[in-house]
Amino acid sequence: MRLRPYLPAAAGCVLVLALTAGYATHERWLPYLFPIAEAQKTGEPVAAHPGGADRVKLSPQAQKNLGLDVDNPTPQEYWRTILIPGSVVDRPGESDRSVTAKVAGVVLEIRAKPGDTVEAGAPLFALQLTSEFLQVAQADLAKAARESEFAIAKRDRTADLVKGGAGSVAVLIEDENQVKRLATQIAALRRQLLVFGLNAEQVNRAEKGDPITEITVVAPGVAKPPVTAKEPAGEALYEMQELAVALGEQVAPGQKLATLADHRKLFVEGRAFKTESDALARAAEHKVPIRAEFSDEAAGIWKAQEPLIIQHLSNQVDPATRTFGFYLPIENQPRSYVQGGKSRFVWRYHPGQRVRLRVPVERLGKPGVLPFVFPVGAVIREGSEAYVFVQTGDIFVRKPVHVLFEDRAEVVVANDGSISEADFVCRNQAAAINRALKAAAGGEEPAGHDHSH
Repeated sequence: MRLRPYLPAAAGCVLVLALTAGYATHERWLPYLFPIAEAQKTGEPVAAHPGGADRVKLSPQAQKNLGLDVDNPTPQEYWRTILIPGSVVDRPGESDRSVTAKVAGVVLEIRAKPGDTVEAGAPLFALQLTSEFLQVAQADLAKAARESEFAIAKRDRTADLVKGGAGSVAVLIEDENQVKRLATQIAALRRQLLVFGLNAEQVNRAEKGDPITEITVVAPGVAKPPVTAKEPAGEALYEMQELAVALGEQVAPGQKLATLADHRKLFVEGRAFKTESDALARAAEHKVPIRAEFSDEAAGIWKAQEPLIIQHLSNQVDPATRTFGFYLPIENQPRSYVQGGKSRFVWRYHPGQRVRLRVPVERLGKPGVLPFVFPVGAVIREGSEAYVFVQTGDIFVRKPVHVLFEDRAEVVVANDGSISEADFVCRNQAAAINRALKAAAGGEEPAGHDHSH
């Protein structure tokens, strides 16, 4: 009982001694309690303390050296895709057209050479007619036209007599029938000459007795004026792909003169395995947009290609490659230039050109919750864990995330609260920041080791 007055004094002495010892050793224990504040005061990187805090401080110079790309993430819809190879191909029955001789003749002139661009209705060949049938048809047309004139005059005279009471009605009916027979014969002969390649003006000349000895073979279609000066004129735009005759050559009816290529509309043919057919069938049924990547195109020359839609799937499997084809229509784009006084066109897509198709097969993320999509350099992996770095001033905090999908270019991260739209996430150099974190913690990995994908 006598010692109680001295207890407060003793406790005070112990407290003073403890504070004195703590202050003397504060440089050793203070960084563990307040790592960020101490790092900001000393300018040193912040390491993970023994409790496991994943944060590191990078100087402004270090951030510039790394070329960091930091931005707020935005949730977006993302579909897991499968990458399928393909190529540009002709549309069967549309892209290539043969030009043939309708009548026998001799090639007098070739007005389009291989590589030339020709529009619908443009002249291709001049043929000297050698067809005896065509000559006879022209002569018969001229004869029938003259006989028709006489028959019409005779019918008119008979009609006048009948009106005056001196003519026979039976004779008038016979004259009228003769006019109709000749009109039918003339119409049939005109149709024949049009079928054999003569135009309406030439048929009119033949009907008047001026026989045609030379015809011009033109590109199929009817020419139309261009919408703008930069657009090609004509209903169709062909390239002379193959020339099948020579000057002075005798050609027979139906003989091929040339092959024209119409590349305004083409197909992208994908080659898929049978295991991918269900996903492709669903994409075709629901008209899912498919992105086409042309690796041999320079950026900025052509406008961006719109997503494509599957038109149909082939029902045959190639026994050599064990793949089947599926086809996506694609609109071609021309670019014009002038050479030798002629306007020529270069097409963006060519048959045989390689392409990669990204076919969406699965929508990622929970219903109503869109995921985050980052470049592949934004995520670092350590075993089963995946991390991103969030910047706060000069401090970079490592946060674990759930990766839903990744490929060579992108990583899809679940929007589960681990990061938010308000965070400033590093979109690149995650591996370099992670090495700095380990170095500051005294556990730097061997040079060259990289967990990023």
